[in-house]
Amino acid sequence: MENLTNRITIIPEICHGKSTIRGLRYPVENILELMASGMTIEELLTDYPDLEREDFLACLDYASKLVQVKSIHKIASARITTFRSLF
Repeated sequence: MENLTNRITIIPEICHGKSTIRGLRYPVENILELMASGMTIEELLTDYPDLEREDFLACLDYASKLVQVKSIHKIASARITTFRSLF
């Protein structure tokens, strides 16, 4: 089986260096938001015909790896906003 995370790229010149799918201008975060809103992979394939089923699975795989991070280090002073305070 293909390593799905190979489909996720970070290129500084594309989408300000955000994680995208295969170097295309589809940020992973946008795809995850669509999936979280309830869109199915079939619906996404219809709306984004240049993407493949494995691209959407790669986004989920990438997100699952990000939440497995063991520690987060502060790299700059910033106002902390909690997830709850956003809503």
